[in-house]
Amino acid sequence: MAELRNNQMRSAVAGTRVDTGIDEGLRAYMLRVYNLMALGLAITGVTAMGTAYLAYNNADFAQLLYASPLRWVIMLAPLALVFFMSFRIDRMSVSAAQTTFWVFSALMGVSMSAIFLVFTSASIVQTFFITAASFGALSLWGYTTRRDLTGMGSFLIMGLFGLILAMIVNIFLGSSALQFAISAIGVLIFAGLTAYDTQKIKEMYFEGDDVLVAGRKAIMGALTLYLDFINLFQFLLSFLGNRE
Repeated sequence: MAELRNNQMRSAVAGTRVDTGIDEGLRAYMLRVYNLMALGLAITGVTAMGTAYLAYNNADFAQLLYASPLRWVIMLAPLALVFFMSFRIDRMSVSAAQTTFWVFSALMGVSMSAIFLVFTSASIVQTFFITAASFGALSLWGYTTRRDLTGMGSFLIMGLFGLILAMIVNIFLGSSALQFAISAIGVLIFAGLTAYDTQKIKEMYFEGDDVLVAGRKAIMGALTLYLDFINLFQFLLSFLGNRE
């Protein structure tokens, strides 16, 4: 009996050590995801402010950036890079994927620079901190909840396609009422996706992944959460932003 108890105690200790190792690995993995996302947001913010400053002080540059055919390239280039990374990530090195993410973040900054010419700086800063607080709370819930969010995620993704279709339609209609509805629905969709994507990224972690696979997963996780944050920020800004 004593030997049996000793064996049980050794098994329990070994199991605890394995669980602790997995927890530490998961925390390190998620911390890497959040750090990459935060650095991407910092690059976007600095690029957006720098671009807006140049446009504000140089009419020719503003004309080229916002009123010439180049604006379509600036708008579509980040989307092209998202698709490129999604389809090529499994064949990219970690350094190449990370560099692509930095380039994408900078292009997003150029694309978003116009908000500094449309909204007051105070309202942009206020909306950013509201977005950061909301994102943090939602992501924490997605990380800690034991509820399976797969069903909610599928519903939200279908809603996202409908939202994109409504946005395209409103380009031609120019309806302020429809724009208000799009913004409200957009906030709800990306709030839910923040929690869902966090849980999905957490579940993608596998202790046995090699350095290359773990690095790719972390970068794609950072890109996913980055997009959730940026879209949540933009939709909230349409509600809370004060125009110049």
